[in-house]
Amino acid sequence: MKLADFDTLTFDCYGTLIDWETGIATALQPLAARAGRAIDAEERVTAFGRHEHEEQARNPAALYPEILARVHASIAREWGIDPDPALARAFGDSVPDWPAFPDSADALRYLKGHFRLVILSNVHRAGFAASNAKLEVEFDAIYTAQDIGSYKPDPRNFHYMLENLERDFGVARGGILHTAESLFHDCAAARSLGLATAWIHRRAEVGGFGATQVVEEPPEVDFYFTSLGEMAAAHRRETADAEDGEGATS
Repeated sequence: MKLADFDTLTFDCYGTLIDWETGIATALQPLAARAGRAIDAEERVTAFGRHEHEEQARNPAALYPEILARVHASIAREWGIDPDPALARAFGDSVPDWPAFPDSADALRYLKGHFRLVILSNVHRAGFAASNAKLEVEFDAIYTAQDIGSYKPDPRNFHYMLENLERDFGVARGGILHTAESLFHDCAAARSLGLATAWIHRRAEVGGFGATQVVEEPPEVDFYFTSLGEMAAAHRRETADAEDGEGATS
């Protein structure tokens, strides 16, 4: 299997293209400062990971800022702090401040020249629009939890994406490579629906699951990279090898 076998890359955004763990850790710092003990960035993001999916499962129609505010309150209680509605709202509104990974924009610009690019995200439209400005590329389609009314890993989100891609672009399931960092939210769910997957393992150096749920039995993936830049470089090598092969037979 080669990257060139596909014509459409569907992306998770947060954790894959946008460095949500840095954004989350920074936005949780005011709450952590009230805990009366040192709470480092890793503890902040793993606390987030314990609570986010629970809130999304309980409130699938809620917009992401509301989910984040609820998560903030749950983390406060876990840390023995009285929830602060103002801090919770600020955390809920923090998505536009979350930075892009340094390699995302350049890699996306390259990949745009070879693939249709699609977003399947658990955030709301306005939140993604702010992040999209940092990514500096025009996606061919954008599907958010706000559009769908549920959150990944709910299969409903993937079915929505597949149905819309087939209707609007004539994209067959076999032409899609779902590209994501989260094994829990994306890779396992996509795999269960017969989609090929590329795992962008941004946490390869630190290990663990960070801001996502722990996956006891990781799914098989078709491609493994530690950054999007690495994925783009792999495609460049494929292209160069194919051109070299054509030259050798001409």
